[in-house]
Amino acid sequence: MKALKKIEDSAEMMNIGINAKGRENAANALAELLGTSFVLQMKTLAYHWNVTGVNFPALHELFQTQYQALLTANDELAERIRALGFLAPASCKEMTALSEISEDETSPKNANAMIAGLLAGHETASLTARKLCEVAQKNSDEVTADLAIGRITEHDKAAWMLRSMLQ
Repeated sequence: MKALKKIEDSAEMMNIGINAKGRENAANALAELLGTSFVLQMKTLAYHWNVTGVNFPALHELFQTQYQALLTANDELAERIRALGFLAPASCKEMTALSEISEDETSPKNANAMIAGLLAGHETASLTARKLCEVAQKNSDEVTADLAIGRITEHDKAAWMLRSMLQ
């Protein structure tokens, strides 16, 4: 993983109770979750645009709710990276390189494949958030740990809902 760039002036003078290496570790783990969540957001948006079938209205609305929630979460993740003294990744190329989720080569052909793809994505994001939580806790970064726990909660809930639709 490529290391994030420090904000030159402010990063060295920070005194928020987390040492420089701890902030760097947390920022890099945050960036991995941000990349993963960003790719999941884009995938969810694409499925919102392209879903078809008898469940179109419900899925179109669900996917919209999910991609909007991911947008808000991604903003919070990026802002936490900044608060730790690092620049947040800012390009699609950076996001996809950081992501634990791969982009689709083409949009899935049916709604069930879309649901399964999003289910896998939320499970992966939850696992990535768990790794972030461990890094944050090891570095006495309660704010980042709290953010990670919130993301685990949301990804687990989304995965449960999507999994229930496939049964």
